[in-house]
Amino acid sequence: MSNIYVGKILKLFVSHKGNSQRVRQSALLVDTLGVKGDKFYNKESDRSILIASTDSYDLIKNYQIDMPHGYLGENLLIDYNPYALAIGTRLKVGDAVLEISQNCTICNHLSVLDKRIPKLLKSDRGIFAKTIKSGEINLDDSIYILQE
Repeated sequence: MSNIYVGKILKLFVSHKGNSQRVRQSALLVDTLGVKGDKFYNKESDRSILIASTDSYDLIKNYQIDMPHGYLGENLLIDYNPYALAIGTRLKVGDAVLEISQNCTICNHLSVLDKRIPKLLKSDRGIFAKTIKSGEINLDDSIYILQE
C-alpha cells in the first residue's frame, strides 16, 4: 500500500450541544462512532466527520462574503480539495484512517449569513467520512490518500 501526500490539517472543530458556534481544537480523537466530544458523536457513523477545503471559503470570499472558518460545520479544515474523491477513498490523517462516505449536501442554515451561500456552494461544501482506524488528528498533520 502506498501513500500519496495531498495536504495538511489547518483547523479542527467540534460542535457542542446548545451552541451553534464551532469550537476550535488543537487535536481530535476519532473512532468508529465519530469525533469524541462532538454533539454528533455516535449518531450516524457514515456522516460522523465533515471535511471542508479552504477552497470553499475562498469561493465565498470571491463574492465579498465574510464567512468564518467552521461555519460550514466542518470538523477538519484542510488545504486540499477532496470533493472529487470517490466514495470509499481512504485518507490517512494523523494516526487515523478515514474513508470518504458521501458528499455533504447544503443546509438552509448557511443562508443565515448570506442567501447566496447555498447556491454558491452547491457541490463545494464538504465531504463526509467515517473512521476506519481510530486515532488522534492534530493541527498541521499531513493528509495522505491510501492506495493499494
